[in-house]
Amino acid sequence: MTKLKVYEFPMGDTEDPEIFAAEPLYRWEKETEQGQWVMEHAVEQPVFYIGPNMQTYGYMCRVEAEFTEEDATFFQLKWGVN
Repeated sequence: MTKLKVYEFPMGDTEDPEIFAAEPLYRWEKETEQGQWVMEHAVEQPVFYIGPNMQTYGYMCRVEAEFTEEDATFFQLKWGVN
């Protein structure tokens, strides 16, 4: 199994970053080819992390997912290594 960063986006300084992250995460999961593929092929439910973004004094949201070696290779070839 291989764990990959499959999506990442910056957020501004907000009081509740989990609520602020919900809409972009939902759109990525439901409306993009990449998000739909990840949700279908991930071994387990992808996990998101929110941490400080020192460059913008906001937050950075990162989604990680675990794949089989074959699916990880496909992801990296189609969408690049993140």
